[in-house]
Amino acid sequence: MEADILVVDDEEAIGDLVTVYLHSEGFTVHRAATAAEALALVARQPVDLALLDVMLPDMDGFALCRRLREDHLFPIVMVTARVEDLDKITGLTLGADDYVTKPFNPLELVARVKTQLRRYRQYNPGGGPPRSYDIRGLQISREDHQCTLYGEKLALTPLEFEILWYLCQHQGRVVSSEELFEAVWGEKYLDSNNTVMSHIARLREKLREPSRRPKFIKTVWGVGYTIEKA
Repeated sequence: MEADILVVDDEEAIGDLVTVYLHSEGFTVHRAATAAEALALVARQPVDLALLDVMLPDMDGFALCRRLREDHLFPIVMVTARVEDLDKITGLTLGADDYVTKPFNPLELVARVKTQLRRYRQYNPGGGPPRSYDIRGLQISREDHQCTLYGEKLALTPLEFEILWYLCQHQGRVVSSEELFEAVWGEKYLDSNNTVMSHIARLREKLREPSRRPKFIKTVWGVGYTIEKA
């Protein structure tokens, strides 16, 4: 699997370790020790995925993630020594696709990178119809992996697209957080997992959904989420 990976970490030893393992899998690695270096690099060099350390000398990784999401849709994996749920939720809400806590197993990190790249590149080419939905002005298409709201293109991350697509596929039915997580992430859901909630909140922001009366993604308290049939 060929890809350009951006590694942003000011700890040289960790950066070297990650680079060795990524190189062994055939990836091209671009290094940055600060947020400023990372932003300058992506401005001149296309990348396929970014690994962001949370603790950087000039800007924390959460702020960098938010800046990158303004212009880029490639997967972002946060690397943090802080394991509190709030830190994880913060990163995911700002547009990160995954997180890894230090100390980490380099092989697990590489596996997560591969998973995010596959998800980013795979647009479900073998799926049958329908290949698009139009729900009250919200249009989403598998063919070009695009989503528009009243004709305006929405900048969705790959995970946000998959969540919205799954809800559209099952419109009219309430989808539990457990079902949504296991369908989109392909991993076992844990009761304490707030990942789905964080991504739904981010999606609602992009859909300009009012919190009290959402038009598209509605919460059925204690059950899950639903998009009502058009």
